[in-house]
Amino acid sequence: MNKQFAIQVKDLHKSYLNGPQRVDVLKGIDLEIRDGEVAIIMGPSGVGKSTLLHVLGLLDKADTGSIMISGESVSNLNNNERARLRNQTIGFVFQFHHLLPEFSALENVLMPAMIYGNSNKSLGYAKHILNIVGLSHRIEHKPRELSGGEQQRVAVARAIVNKPSILLADEPTGNLDKMNGESLYNLLLNLNKELNQTLLIVTHNDHMTANATRLIELDDGKIVRQTIPS
Repeated sequence: MNKQFAIQVKDLHKSYLNGPQRVDVLKGIDLEIRDGEVAIIMGPSGVGKSTLLHVLGLLDKADTGSIMISGESVSNLNNNERARLRNQTIGFVFQFHHLLPEFSALENVLMPAMIYGNSNKSLGYAKHILNIVGLSHRIEHKPRELSGGEQQRVAVARAIVNKPSILLADEPTGNLDKMNGESLYNLLLNLNKELNQTLLIVTHNDHMTANATRLIELDDGKIVRQTIPS
């Protein structure tokens, strides 16, 4: 039996206005990602990788085309419905951690649960996640008291506190040194296995392709090659 698709995209187009000129960024993307996959999006700078991830993460809207997230079409959802689906189903890890400096690691992790109105029920799980990412001894520390690698681990914990089935990561190791970058990538792989999360990563790091189930190469707003490593 085929696995369910976590993400299905058909003929996706996205453009932006640069002054009076329209810039076409995504030019007809077709993509299917199965539940539990580790998919890597690669390609030169400026070809639409981050834009694609932002559209799939419901942080931005496509001009045309269809998107199915865990079997649900997002095309006709209003802003509140998109926010609900994003909050419940999708976790997002950015290159920059975007932690709130005045809050502790634990409070930062709980932010998505607070938005969902579920912070009390999620408190125990948030502490559990911080333990998984190796920060159980740092839960009361503010971001300024944490190293860069620790801050990014807090960001990962925040991304999964609502138990999303899909985790999107945009250059998550881009601001980390090699050791911390590899540690974070191994953490993402472990979460993929332990929680059966679908993982979609934009990266320039060739090291990350070793454990991928799908490699997606983007160029000039189009998928030019997809490979499934044996």
